[in-house]
Amino acid sequence: MHKLIRITTIPLSLEKLLEGQLSFMSRFYEVTAVSAERNRLEQYGKDNGVQIFPVEMTRAITPIQDLKSLFQLYRFLKKEKPLIVHTHTPKAGIIGMLAAKMAGVPIRLHTVAGLPLLETTGNKRKVLDTVEKLTYHLATKVYPNSFKLKEIILDLRYAKESKLKVLGQGSSNGIDTSYFDPSRYNSILNQELKNNLGISENDFIYIFVGRLVKEKGINELVRSFVNLHKKVKNISLLLVGPFEQDLDPLDHDVFDLIHSHPKIFTTGYQVDVRPYFAISDALAFPSYREGFPNVVMQANAMELPVIVSDINGCNEIVTNEENGLIVEVKNQEKLEAAMERLLKDTTLMKNLSEKARGTIQTKYEREKFWQILLKEYKELEVLYKHD
Repeated sequence: MHKLIRITTIPLSLEKLLEGQLSFMSRFYEVTAVSAERNRLEQYGKDNGVQIFPVEMTRAITPIQDLKSLFQLYRFLKKEKPLIVHTHTPKAGIIGMLAAKMAGVPIRLHTVAGLPLLETTGNKRKVLDTVEKLTYHLATKVYPNSFKLKEIILDLRYAKESKLKVLGQGSSNGIDTSYFDPSRYNSILNQELKNNLGISENDFIYIFVGRLVKEKGINELVRSFVNLHKKVKNISLLLVGPFEQDLDPLDHDVFDLIHSHPKIFTTGYQVDVRPYFAISDALAFPSYREGFPNVVMQANAMELPVIVSDINGCNEIVTNEENGLIVEVKNQEKLEAAMERLLKDTTLMKNLSEKARGTIQTKYEREKFWQILLKEYKELEVLYKHD
């Protein structure tokens, strides 16, 4: 059985962005997961029935640590001699592709699930541009996880079109709609969770799921909600996810509002977000940049209408006024108007909700995506044998 090495910067990406995928691939390959945080990675390996190899990596620019990681990974790949190395996330991408090239790995694949550098400027942007170009140059194939992201990569001249491919309809892993299924939850369970959180029974609940950081549009979301709450009292904002004040801090007034406003509720990071979707009425996801956001697909699968920014990924999953509303990125006024529209237009809410789940089932079912990726691996194997 050929060896397949999958690399992410931190295990959270394996757990969430690639949930179930490595276990599926272990039927066809000898799979090893490479990531930082040894203890968490060991648990992931046990839970998913795959081998692991811990390599300390950081999401920040840390040249000395990165060199150590590179040579540690190079020695591992040289010893293991895998057929395929497949990386995800920017730091794992550059270290993984460079180590794989040095070790003579024949099939080197990199998935692009968003470009954090799009929100960066100055010298840091130049460094990140160079790193991204080098990653793509070292890869034998690059998979943007949305069609618009592919266009951005081509516009930035990071790679030639012949090297780029979007798998299926987009996404890095699809969605398991039997898992994200609102029928698993009933009014008793939902009321119990509302009581535990302290949310009023009849409130219209806007939910956000993800990192509570500036680039996810949290500043605009919180301010929009607070303004709307001045007009309409029976609404709540539920924020499900961790703060990252050291990496991408929120404005001080927003951070304070989140902790002081009586109708804003936080849960921290949650392994299972489904119960929170089940009690909510709409997802508000005003992110500045994405690859192909799982959370939007998850919300739709749970029959929630969504409000998203007009950015790649989001505007591919969502058709305006069909399964959600699309608003201009970084535009607080438009976001607030969309939130108010969903609150007041019950017919629109009903129509969006009815179409949401079917859209995901048709385009992004998880098992279909795994089969598409497996087919890609097998086709590359044939090419490699001929070479």
